[in-house]
Amino acid sequence: MSRQPRKSNNRRTALALFAVVGGMVGLSYASVPLYQLFCQVTGYGGTTQVSTTDAAAVPAGLQGKTITIAFDANVSRDLNWTFRPEQRRLTLHPGEQALAFYSARNDESAPVTGTASFNVTPYKAGIYFTKIECFCFTEQTLQAGQQVDMPVQFYVDPEFFTDPNTKDVSEIVLSYTFHRAADAAPAVQKTSAVAKGDARTGG
Repeated sequence: MSRQPRKSNNRRTALALFAVVGGMVGLSYASVPLYQLFCQVTGYGGTTQVSTTDAAAVPAGLQGKTITIAFDANVSRDLNWTFRPEQRRLTLHPGEQALAFYSARNDESAPVTGTASFNVTPYKAGIYFTKIECFCFTEQTLQAGQQVDMPVQFYVDPEFFTDPNTKDVSEIVLSYTFHRAADAAPAVQKTSAVAKGDARTGG
C-alpha cells in the first residue's frame, strides 16, 4: 500500500525538476535581449540611445556649452582588418547633429564578414549620446583589399549639460571594435558602407 504514494511523490518531484530546468534554459536565452534592453533604457555600460527623430531642442542658457567627442577604433585578433576613425575629435554644442566616419580595409586575400560593437565612455554619458545612424551590429562583408567608409550620425542630448552627475565630463569617447562574424563571408559584398575601391597604402 505504501508504494503507490511513493511513486506519486517521485513523479511530482521529477516534474518539478524538469520545470525548474526548463525555466533556467528559458531565462538563459532571454537574458541577452533583456540585458540589451536594460542597457538601452538606463545607459548602463555606456550603452547609447537610438533616435529616429531630429536632435532635441536646446533650452535657453545652453547655447555656449560644448562637449568634445573623441573617436576610437579597435580590431579583434581574429580579424585581419585595418580599422580607424577618419577624424580624431569633434566639438559639439548641445543637441547639435554630427556626422563622423570610420574607415575599414580588409587586409586578407579573401572576402571576410565583420561586425562592430561599440561603447561610450565615461559610462554615465552613454544615456545622453544618441545615435541617429550607425553601422554597429550590422554585418559588413569586404572583398580582399577593399576599403569602405562607414558613417555614424549622432548628437548629445542637452540634458547631459544639466545633469549634476556629468558636470565633470569634458570629453566623451565613442569606441568601436570590429569582430569576425560567425558565418562565412559570401562571394558578393553586402556592406551598406561607402566603398572606396582599392586599398589605400599606409596605416
